[in-house]
Amino acid sequence: MKIGIIQQSNSESKELNRKNIAEAARKLAAGGAALIVNRELHDSLYFCQTENVDLCDLAEPIPGDATDFYSALARDTNTVIVTSLYERRAPGLYHNTAVVFEKDGSIAGKYRKMHIPDDPAYYEKFYFAPGDLGFKPIKTSIGNLGVMVCWDQWYPEAARLMTLAGADLLIYPTAIGWESSDTDDEQDRQRDAWITVQRAHAVANGIPVISVNRTGYEKDPSGVTGGIRFWGSSFIAGPQGEILHMSPTDREDVATVEVDMERSEQVRRWWPFLRDRRIDAYGDITQRYLD
Repeated sequence: MKIGIIQQSNSESKELNRKNIAEAARKLAAGGAALIVNRELHDSLYFCQTENVDLCDLAEPIPGDATDFYSALARDTNTVIVTSLYERRAPGLYHNTAVVFEKDGSIAGKYRKMHIPDDPAYYEKFYFAPGDLGFKPIKTSIGNLGVMVCWDQWYPEAARLMTLAGADLLIYPTAIGWESSDTDDEQDRQRDAWITVQRAHAVANGIPVISVNRTGYEKDPSGVTGGIRFWGSSFIAGPQGEILHMSPTDREDVATVEVDMERSEQVRRWWPFLRDRRIDAYGDITQRYLD
C-alpha cells in the first residue's frame, strides 16, 4: 500500500492551512497514495503553548465545518484520510480528536486522545478532556487503522492494546519540538528517544508505524518561553522497526511511501511475541505503581 504523509508548518489562517493540506493530498493521490496522514491539530497554530479560554473558540463540533471539508477532500481524492481536530463535544468540554475519512467521504471513525500532557509550552490538560473511546482500531477499506495522537506514542500499553484489537498499522499525528533553552545535546536526546520508542512499538507488535509531525517555528504568545521549533522527522517504520522514510527536521515534506502490508504476517512468524506473552502474569500492569 502507498501511504502519503503531510509534514507541514502552520499559520494562523485556518483557510490557508486547509488549502495547503488539500494541495498536498491531491499531489499524494496523484502519486497513488491510498492512505494520507496529517499532523496533529493541523488546522491551526499549536495553541496549547498558553492557557487562554478564548482559544477554546477554535474547537468545532463533529460533524461540522471541518469534517465537511475533509470529507469532500477524501471523496475528491479517493483516499482514506487521517485528520486531527479540536472537537467541541459540549459547552466547556473539548477533546483532541483524530477523525478518519473513508474514500467515499464518510466518517469511518474517530479516536479521542487518551494521554494528555501538561508541561511548559504543552498545556493540553487546560484544553482537552481525556479520551473515552478506548484503544480501538478504525475499520476502513484499506485495513484496520490503530490511530492515536502524539503523547499516546510514548506508551507501549496503548500500542499493544491497539494491536491486540486487530490494528494493521499504528498511526500517530504529532506536534512535538524543541524549546529554545534546550542544549543541542538535549535536543538530540529528545528526538532520538521519540523515534526509538515508536520504532520499538513496531518491533514489539510486528506492524508498521506511521508518525507525522509538524515542522517550523511557532512563537509563545505569552513570551514566557522561546516558543517551539517543531522537529519534523515524520517517519514510517516497518514491522521490524526498519525506517522506510524519514522526513527532514527543518522543512516541509509531502511524500508517498510504499509499505508491504503482507510483511507483518511473516515477521510475526519469525518473532512470535504475541504467542509468547505471559498473559497469566501481567495482572499488575493495571496498577499505578507497585509499592
